[in-house]
Amino acid sequence: MITENVDVVVIGMGPGGEDAAGSLAQAGLRVVGIEKSLVGGECPYWGCVPSKMMIRAADLLAEARRIPGVAGSVSVKPDWSPVARRIRDQATDNWDDKVAVDRFVGKGGTFVRGRGVISGPGSLTVNGRTYASSRAIVIATGTSPSIPPIPGLDRVQYWTNHEAIEADSLPASLIVLGGGAIGLELGQVFARFGVAVTVVEALDRLLPLEEPEAGQTVAEVLEREGVKVRVGAEAVGASEDGSGITLTLATGEAVTAERLLVATGRKANLDGLGIDTVGLNSTARWIRTDAHMRVTGGVWAVGDVTGEGAFTHVAMYQSAIATADILGQEAAPADYSALPRVTFTDPEVGSVGLTEAEAERRGLTVRTGVALVAHSARGWIHGPGNEGFIKLVEDSDRGVLVGATSVGPRGGEVLSMLGLAIKAAVPVATLRTMIYAYPTFYRGVEDALRDLASA
Repeated sequence: MITENVDVVVIGMGPGGEDAAGSLAQAGLRVVGIEKSLVGGECPYWGCVPSKMMIRAADLLAEARRIPGVAGSVSVKPDWSPVARRIRDQATDNWDDKVAVDRFVGKGGTFVRGRGVISGPGSLTVNGRTYASSRAIVIATGTSPSIPPIPGLDRVQYWTNHEAIEADSLPASLIVLGGGAIGLELGQVFARFGVAVTVVEALDRLLPLEEPEAGQTVAEVLEREGVKVRVGAEAVGASEDGSGITLTLATGEAVTAERLLVATGRKANLDGLGIDTVGLNSTARWIRTDAHMRVTGGVWAVGDVTGEGAFTHVAMYQSAIATADILGQEAAPADYSALPRVTFTDPEVGSVGLTEAEAERRGLTVRTGVALVAHSARGWIHGPGNEGFIKLVEDSDRGVLVGATSVGPRGGEVLSMLGLAIKAAVPVATLRTMIYAYPTFYRGVEDALRDLASA
C-alpha cells in the first residue's frame, strides 16, 4: 500500500468540509479532500438551494391565488417542468460537481473521490492509498436520511429528499412520513402543484422541535390548502401494490398514495469510518467536539456530524473555528446560544435560541410575550397569507431574551434582530427603547415586548 505524507486530510467535502479544506490549502498546507459523493454535499444538490427554488415556485403560485379580492383576477395553472429544469440546469449542474472540485483544486488542494477510512492516529486510507497527516484529520462526513424500522418499509420504493428533489414529474398523491422541516417544506410545495398530500407525524404536533404554536399555525395553513394532517399517528406497517403505497397507522387507519416520502430525520454518516481506531465510540450518534471543534488528539469535526444542527450556516461557522485552531490562530470558541434555524414553509418559521419549554427545563425564570402578525399594521396591509406570530422568551432574572420565534411572511428575516439581541444579551429594557420602523413586519417585536411587560 502506498503511503503519502500530507499536513491535513479532510474526509467529507460538504459545505463545512469543503470550506475548511480550501482555507487550509490556501494557507499553504498540503491538504487532501476526500468525498465519495458530490463536493458541496447535500446543500447545493438536494438541500438548501434546490428545495428553496421549489419553494419559490410554489410560493408564486400561492401568491397568485391570493390575487382575487385584492388585486383583480387570475387563472393559475401549475407546471412542474420549469421547476425541474431550473433545478437541473441552474442549481445542480445536473448533479455534477466539476465546478466545486475545480474550485478546491484551484486553491491548492488535492481531491480524491472515494470512501475514506480512518486507519489510526493521523492515518486515513482511500482507494488503496494511505495518507499520513502530520497536522490534522477533519471529519465532515455529514448525515443521511434516518429510515425508521417500520415493518415492510424496506420492501417499499419510497422517496427520500434526493428523489423528491430530482423528480422530473410529480405523482398524483403523496404521503409525507415526518412532520419536521424537510417533510413540511416539500409537502407544501407538492400540494401547491396539485399533488394530494397527507402528512403523517408520530408525535402530537408538527415541527415538534419548535414552539407548539408554530406547528399549530403551519398545520392550520396546510389543512386550509388541502393537505391532510395526521399527528399522533405512529406508522406500524408499510406495503406496496398496484394501487400504490399504504401506511398502516397504530390507530388502524390505512393511508394510501402513489408515492411515499420518508422525512423522519437525519443520522450521522459514521458507519465504517474507522473512528474507533482513534479512540472514539463507533456506535455513537454524533461526534462531539469541544468549543474549538477538537475531538481528540489530531482530530477535528465540523458540520452535521457534530449534532449541533444540520444547517449549512452551522457547518461554515464551525469550519472557521476549526481552521483557525489547526493553523494555531486565535478564534472565539463555538457558542450556540443564538443558533438560528428557519423552516421555509409559508408561513416561514424562524427560531433562535431556546423555546419556552427548553428554557423552563434549564431552570430559568421564564416570561413570554406574543404578538400576532395579523394584528400588526403590516400584517393587516399584507392581507391574505398573513398568518403568524412573534414570540419572545425572556430569562426574567437577567432581563434578557434567551429565545425567540418569528412565524409569518419573511419570518426568517425578522429573526435577524432577535438573534443579535440574544447573542449580545441586549437588555430587554434596551430593546423597548428602540425605534421600530412603521409599517414593517419586524415592528411586531415591539408589540411582543409590550406583551412581555404585562406577563
